[in-house]
Amino acid sequence: QEQQSDGAKPSEEAETIKKSTALEVLEKEQTQGFIVTFCSALDDILGGGVQLTKITEICGVPGVGKTQLCMQLVVDVQIPECFGGLAAEAIFIDTEGSFMVDRVVDIVDACIHHCQLIAEVHPEEDHQIALETFSLENILSHIYYFRCHDYMELLAQVYLLPDFLTGHPKVQLIVIDGIAFPFRHDFEDISLRTRLLNGLAQQLICIANDHTLAVVLTNQMTTRFEQNHSSLVPALGESWGHAATIRLILHWNNKQRLATLYKSPSQKESTVPFCITVSIIVEKAKTGNNKVKMKC
Repeated sequence: QEQQSDGAKPSEEAETIKKSTALEVLEKEQTQGFIVTFCSALDDILGGGVQLTKITEICGVPGVGKTQLCMQLVVDVQIPECFGGLAAEAIFIDTEGSFMVDRVVDIVDACIHHCQLIAEVHPEEDHQIALETFSLENILSHIYYFRCHDYMELLAQVYLLPDFLTGHPKVQLIVIDGIAFPFRHDFEDISLRTRLLNGLAQQLICIANDHTLAVVLTNQMTTRFEQNHSSLVPALGESWGHAATIRLILHWNNKQRLATLYKSPSQKESTVPFCITVSIIVEKAKTGNNKVKMKC
């Protein structure tokens, strides 16, 4: 028999593997919470909102609302716990220069106003205390923004994230707005691109699990030709489609925006209408519905 090579023995390696029962995994997932989108219909098809420890990919054509939704999430993740939020922080990695701080300010103002309305209806002491620190300056100071101009900068930033998260343990959301953009140009070697993307996906999966946070990616759409017809599909190919746990596709039907949950391990495929107002995303208003909604 061949002797084992130097290094850790199989028994030693096995001791480092985390062991859990199925019940423990279920209980952990049920207690991790969600990041709400403020669009109740969208939260419903997602099972409560954007899930922690999962990678959610938001796909769509330009102008349909991908970046808007991401900017809303980096604000929503900071909602105080007494209002149903996570009281956490967020990272926003921008590859296309689409981040608009003026829009974020509008979203923050609308979010604060919404929490103030809740506090008026339920004048509890913890609500008032939370609102004292839930301010524009405090919210903006806990959105950590990184601008990456090419795939090398993006890869470097993602691989440096564990060190950054060690120093910022309250981060529970990482957004990469435009995951495809750096990889769609200057790549003649498709196999190299695939390997880099697979490595990037594995790193993000590890980060999401190790730090109990949500990763949200936006992706572009591309045209796929098949025999006598063509269709729009998410960019980066079929192999990349396995990277995300959840895939949400934003699209148009005439002038109406729609969100389709295309892939999820726990929710059925569903489509809901939504609209973008001055500052936030809300479900499309229904005729005769007098329920008060968050507006902007």
